[in-house]
Amino acid sequence: MKITREKNLEEIKNGYTKDKRNFYHCNFCDAVFEDGEIFPINGHFYRAEKAVQMHIQKEHGSVFEQLLQLDKKSSSLTDVQKKLLQYIHEGKSDKEIASLTNTSASTVRHQRFVFREKARQAKMYLALYELSVEGMMDNLLEVHDHAAQVDERYVATNEDEEQVLKTMTLSTEPLKLKQIPAKEKKKIIILRKICEFLEPHQVYSEEEINAFLKQIFEDFVSLRRYLIEYGFLHRTTDCQFYSMDLGKIREVEDHE
Repeated sequence: MKITREKNLEEIKNGYTKDKRNFYHCNFCDAVFEDGEIFPINGHFYRAEKAVQMHIQKEHGSVFEQLLQLDKKSSSLTDVQKKLLQYIHEGKSDKEIASLTNTSASTVRHQRFVFREKARQAKMYLALYELSVEGMMDNLLEVHDHAAQVDERYVATNEDEEQVLKTMTLSTEPLKLKQIPAKEKKKIIILRKICEFLEPHQVYSEEEINAFLKQIFEDFVSLRRYLIEYGFLHRTTDCQFYSMDLGKIREVEDHE
């Protein structure tokens, strides 16, 4: 399951997001649906947004089921609390839940109250947090979906990017590197910049990706390796095809 990082509440509840290029992305796998295309599903034809909704229902059961599978670090819920939420979601009464959990109906009612209070507190926390960082978040560079391990290396501002590009490149249009930065934070900024010149859903042959990277820096092999290591680029197991879209790579491998 893909981590629901940097998604708003509505996107998490929907189970999908729409990017700036008008592509709908499933939150739980690499399925992508382009706005404007028509998708045949079970003998009917659907627009992109409805298609991603149908996809989630068919492939993942429901958004609720998928979110319930998140670990405690992501949801803060214990296994017991997850089971209670599952029963509540199924519409079971307090008496039925009490019987299933070997507790009393009053205990179940108390737990419902606790859930409501936690939800209320979470809303207040979210509101306060968003107000406290308002404007600051707009200045942070986005973290790509398949980042290998998100930590302080990925925390960079527009000013950081500007400084790194100024010191590490001969030019940005076209992109030409002086060297590959040794520090990982700077390296990630450079790799992110390189990806701006690639089509996000296009599949490239090994020859095409090598030729593209060679124009940027002579050590194209290292660039290619770093792009893969940091999750910016994906490739088939035979190393013949590359893409920023993992779903496209899986499609290629399924047809081989």
